[in-house]
Amino acid sequence: MLICIEKLVVKKVNSPITDMVQRIVAIGGGGFLMEQDNPLLDQYFLQKTEKSNPKVCFIPTATGDSEAFLSCFYSTFAKYRCEPSHLAFFRKPGTRSIPLNEIEQYLLNQDAIYVGGGNTRAMLAVWQEWNLQAILKKVWHSGILLGGMSAGALCWFDYGGSDSTWINKLSPLRGLGFLSGSCTPHYDSELNRRPDLHQLLKSGEIPSGIGIDDGVAILFEGQEVIEVVSSRATAKAYRVSLENGQVVEQELMARYLG
Repeated sequence: MLICIEKLVVKKVNSPITDMVQRIVAIGGGGFLMEQDNPLLDQYFLQKTEKSNPKVCFIPTATGDSEAFLSCFYSTFAKYRCEPSHLAFFRKPGTRSIPLNEIEQYLLNQDAIYVGGGNTRAMLAVWQEWNLQAILKKVWHSGILLGGMSAGALCWFDYGGSDSTWINKLSPLRGLGFLSGSCTPHYDSELNRRPDLHQLLKSGEIPSGIGIDDGVAILFEGQEVIEVVSSRATAKAYRVSLENGQVVEQELMARYLG
């Protein structure tokens, strides 16, 4: 199999962000859920709200609202100037949790929504039951920053290369469709990710898209890649497509935050 790798420079937009710009930060892996000693991606996410004291809501559905994930979120974001809260479907309402009968009202009052990693397929099924897809689309169109890592990255795309069936092999999973194409996180850290994605492309089961290493975040405005940043000096992201039956990878230039 021929793999062509070439540098692709991402064009940055210097114009100021308005309230209505639709923005998503897709993180391949890392941040407070994987790199507790490396704050660079968490700080970057908060900076993209462009608020001095942003309201940030964490949605840990993909792990069944794991207590460990919630604890990690609050212990991490307590270090920063922000107002953290969370949305949990598997736990009784508690301190700083969003009421389940007022989800839309509360999410539309946030500055950023961060979706955690875990089982993407199960997460999307729960969201469908609670009509969260439609609410998140309103949130996105209102200019509130969306993002997350792993499941919280690929869920925004048309499709993801997902391991949600736990069979040690990627399978195509339809996402929310806010971003066109596909997304595969953990592109460098799990040995099966790259070859499995290539096979899904060649079989036509998944469209061209983005492969994101751990430690890399991609900022989208609308459908355009605005910036690629990393918390690890060698981490990268790629546009991955099929051309004349061959997989082609174009490296996205990442700015190291360290």
